[in-house]
Amino acid sequence: QVQLVESGGGLVQPGGSLRLSCAASGSISSIYTWGWYRQAPGKQRESVAAINSGGRPNYADSVKGRFTISKDNSKNTAYLQMNSLKTEDTAVYYCHADLKPRATGWVSSYWGQGTQVTVSS
Repeated sequence: QVQLVESGGGLVQPGGSLRLSCAASGSISSIYTWGWYRQAPGKQRESVAAINSGGRPNYADSVKGRFTISKDNSKNTAYLQMNSLKTEDTAVYYCHADLKPRATGWVSSYWGQGTQVTVSS
């Protein structure tokens, strides 16, 4: 069974940094796209960053220049480096991947359980 497990959230002061990780476990044939989303209280879930199989990233305007998405194909893991954090970055951050499990042979979407990021002084 394929699972995405996030780690790295926590409490940080404004201007600080955090690094989120998302590891995909299980029997996986290919991972096509990784994405990070976030959802603040009372708001809809929004896309933060994504990276495709070729390594091309894209970012929400609100995080450009501050956040960096990356991946390690050998570890089936994606990362989100978050610098210059602001109070408005406070949210639950979710990892997403479009991948092909060996068991099914077709591409499906998977989500992690979410990790809380709180930016506060």
